[in-house]
Amino acid sequence: MKLISFITSKKGQATTEVVLLFPIFFILTLFIIKIYGLLIVVQKAEIAAFYAAKRWQLESHRSVEHTDWDEIFLKKDIEKKVQAYIGFNNSAVRKSLSLRNVSIDVERTAVWNVVKLNINLYPPNLPFLCRYDKREICEYPYGNACFRGYNFLCEKGATMEIVKNVPNRDRPVSFVLPMSDAT
Repeated sequence: MKLISFITSKKGQATTEVVLLFPIFFILTLFIIKIYGLLIVVQKAEIAAFYAAKRWQLESHRSVEHTDWDEIFLKKDIEKKVQAYIGFNNSAVRKSLSLRNVSIDVERTAVWNVVKLNINLYPPNLPFLCRYDKREICEYPYGNACFRGYNFLCEKGATMEIVKNVPNRDRPVSFVLPMSDAT
């Protein structure tokens, strides 16, 4: 009996405080989720670029006779796997991470293969940040960095490019210390 009277005698939270604070909490939550999503994209892109570079290093051919196979089949397969890992196969993930498209470019040189992973992102679509004119927001002392940030958040999106250099070898060469008798 005392427990029931103790519970019913407590006063509740003021409704106006809850009603006024809920939209602010909701806006902050959306902002944090979008920023965290960008961090996830960066981490996934680094891992996917490492995968693409290592696979290109191990499976591509040095011979000119097979470069067509590398470009047509191997590169397309790597790109498909990278897209699946980053989240392009799932529409909810693609929308929440603001993903537009992915491309892989490979530049062959005499010693190194330069593997570039490009990820295009839509603007994160935070309307409460984009309601103001960018000339007013990016006045002195903010400058060009502010304009680039506004363009990414509200207008154009961005392109991330991750570059990985891998050696142009089929198999690793055994390491021999100079001055050693192992010849």
